Amino acid sequence: MLGTSKRQVVITGIGVISPLGIGIDEFWENLSAGRSGITKVDLIQDSALPDHIGGQARGFNDKKARELVRPRKSIKAMCREIQMGVASAMVALDVAGLGEGQTAVTPERLGIDFGANLMLSPPEVLARGALSCCDEGAFEFHHEKWGKIGLSNMEPLWLLLFLPNMPACHIGISADARGPSNSLTMAEASGGLAISEAIRILERNSADVMICGTTGTTLHAVQSMHAVMWNDLAPAIGGDPAKAVRPFDLNRTGQVVSEGAATLILEDEAHATARGAKIFGHILGAGSACVAKSQGVGNLRAALKLAMQSALNDAGLKPTDIGHVNAHAEGDPENDIQEALAIHDVFGDQGSTIPVTALKSFWGNPGASCGTLEIVGSLVALQHGVVPQTLNYETPDPQCQLNVVHGAPLKISNKVFIKTSVTKAGQATAIVVSGA
Repeated sequence: MLGTSKRQVVITGIGVISPLGIGIDEFWENLSAGRSGITKVDLIQDSALPDHIGGQARGFNDKKARELVRPRKSIKAMCREIQMGVASAMVALDVAGLGEGQTAVTPERLGIDFGANLMLSPPEVLARGALSCCDEGAFEFHHEKWGKIGLSNMEPLWLLLFLPNMPACHIGISADARGPSNSLTMAEASGGLAISEAIRILERNSADVMICGTTGTTLHAVQSMHAVMWNDLAPAIGGDPAKAVRPFDLNRTGQVVSEGAATLILEDEAHATARGAKIFGHILGAGSACVAKSQGVGNLRAALKLAMQSALNDAGLKPTDIGHVNAHAEGDPENDIQEALAIHDVFGDQGSTIPVTALKSFWGNPGASCGTLEIVGSLVALQHGVVPQTLNYETPDPQCQLNVVHGAPLKISNKVFIKTSVTKAGQATAIVVSGA
C-alpha cells in the first residue's frame, strides 16, 4: 500500500498561513466548521475585483510576521509573499521538532524545494523610479532613462524583496539547510512539482529531510488586475462573499483571488522513526504532465488525466485504491467541466461515486500555494477520519456528474487521496497521499 520505493517518504511537519488561520489547529477549526475565509478585503485599497472580495490571511500581520519569521531582522528584505512562505516553513519545522537549534538532522542532509508565483512590485514601490523616467509634468515613460536614472531612484533592497527564489534562500539560512535546494515558479502547478522533486531527492538518498512548500498571492494590486483580465472572477452572491466560489455547481461563475502559504516537512520514514517524530501521512506517488493546444492554451482534461495516471503508477496503486479526490476546481464555468471529465477518464465507473472535495470554495485561488494548502486540508481532516466538505455546492452540474462532498465533512475509512492541480497553460500535477 505504501508503494515500492526503498525509502518511504513521510510527512512530519505542517505549517500553514491561510485565510482560515495560522497553524493547523486554527485552520482545522474553521475548515471543519465550514467557515469561509473569503471576505471583503482591505489588503489592497482599490481594485477592479468584483465586489472587492478575496481570501485574505487576516491573522498574518506585521506583528505575526515578526513572531514567526526567523531571523526577525531579515523581514526587511521580504515582501508579504516571502514572509508568508518563510513563516509557514518555520511553523512546519517547529511542528516536526526540527526548529531552532535542532540536532536531529545534519545540515548537509536537510534540503529545500519551494514554489512561488512570479512576484510583482506594487505600484507604490515602482512610482519614484518610474516617474523619474518621465518628462516633468508628463507621464510618458522613457525606457532609455531606466538604467541610469530609474534604478537609482529605487530602494536599495527592491529586487531582493520580489524574487521568487528568496523564500528558499531565507528558509535555508534560518534552518541552516545545506542540502539540495531549488525554487519553482509554475503557477498553480508549483506545489505538486515541488513535492515531486523533493520525494525524488529523498528516494535517491540525497537528503534525509526536505522542507517543501509554496507561497502565493493573487490578492495583489497588479496580480489582481491580471486576474480580472485573464480569468472569470466570481462576485459575492446576495451580498455574501462567502458564497462566491461554487466549484462544480451548476451556477458557478468563476474564481476568487486569494493569498496563503503552506509547508510540508518530508522525511525518510526510517529517519523519522529513529528520532521519534510524529507522522502525519505518507507521500505515495507523484505525476505531472503538460498538454497544450495552439497558442499555448492548455488542454486541461488531457493534462490532468495523464498526471493522475502517472501518479497512480508511481504509487503502484489502482483507481479503486483511492478514497477521495482533492480537486483543483476553481469554480471556473469551463475548467471545472474539463477536470470532471478527466476524473471520469481515470476512474471510469467509479468517477461518479468517488468522493470529491474542492477546497478553493473556502479561500479562493492564491496561485502557486493552492496545491500545498489543499493537501493540508485533506491531511488534517483525515486526522479526524473525514473528508472536508465543499462549500456552496447546491445544484449539481449534469456536465460534471461527480460525487461532491458537501453539507458536512464525510466520514471515511480509506485515507488515501489524490490531489490535482493545473494551470491555464496545461501544466498539471497529481500527488497521491495517505493520511496517518
